[in-house]
Amino acid sequence: MANDELTVAILGPGGVGGLLAALLSRAGHRVICLAREETADTLRTGGIRVHSTRFGDFTAPVEADTELREPVDACLIAVKATALDQELTRVPAKTLADGLLVPFLNGVEHPAHLRARHTPAQVAPAVIRVESTRTAPGEIEHGSPFAEIDLTGDPVPRPRLDALAAALNAAGPTTRVLPDETAALWAKMTFLAPLALLTTRYGLSLGDVRTRHRGELTSLVEETAAVSRSYGGPSDPGGALARYDAFPPGTKSSMQRDAEAGRPLELDAIGGALLRAAERHGIEVPVAARLVRELGAHGAD
Repeated sequence: MANDELTVAILGPGGVGGLLAALLSRAGHRVICLAREETADTLRTGGIRVHSTRFGDFTAPVEADTELREPVDACLIAVKATALDQELTRVPAKTLADGLLVPFLNGVEHPAHLRARHTPAQVAPAVIRVESTRTAPGEIEHGSPFAEIDLTGDPVPRPRLDALAAALNAAGPTTRVLPDETAALWAKMTFLAPLALLTTRYGLSLGDVRTRHRGELTSLVEETAAVSRSYGGPSDPGGALARYDAFPPGTKSSMQRDAEAGRPLELDAIGGALLRAAERHGIEVPVAARLVRELGAHGAD
């Protein structure tokens, strides 16, 4: 992978994928977006328009197709966990060759899933902290003053991670390579799971959850931290609560937004994965189990 110019495929050019596609294109990299025919036509014709307080307002040209038809240095996977298997058909393993697969997915189970299909050293899981929304095909609203990426991949050769991180960093998002994949994934999971489960279960923003359901939030944070600790991840319940308290009260989780829009929920990838991880290490998580059960009963799964 050359440091100067990469060929990067983007599977799922939505809020996150579209932003990264546009930033990488603007930085001089070749970008191929993989999407449905109508979306691919729109992107091919008009590029991706970004409205961002951090990166400015700009339009970036991209290539687009319904399927990967040539090898790339990396394929960034920015689809929801609920659509992963279906969307992966757009990336034939033979065509990808030895390109990196970089999933920006919620949860902790997808790296093993991808490594069962591809060479393990090709899978480089990433975590992104950003608020970015696709308002229409090719239209991206980036609202947060930050865009930060943690790139990992225990079996991936470090020079390959460094090269991709350098390209992403130069394109805009603050990017670092972390040496412990499990810890990086659990760092996100410990923050995401309580936020997603509680805001979605009660249909409330974070501000209302942390006042009206403070006890449940505290218990769920402690349960998640205990599971994380058992896998070598971060465990700081007090710090997590302080982070929630510092967020704007109107904050909603992506799972909650999916529920409001009638889209499939990532309940299994987030809540289900948490319960399975807890069970493997014999950790009791009664609040998490009840919330997942109640969300499932509401047709969320």
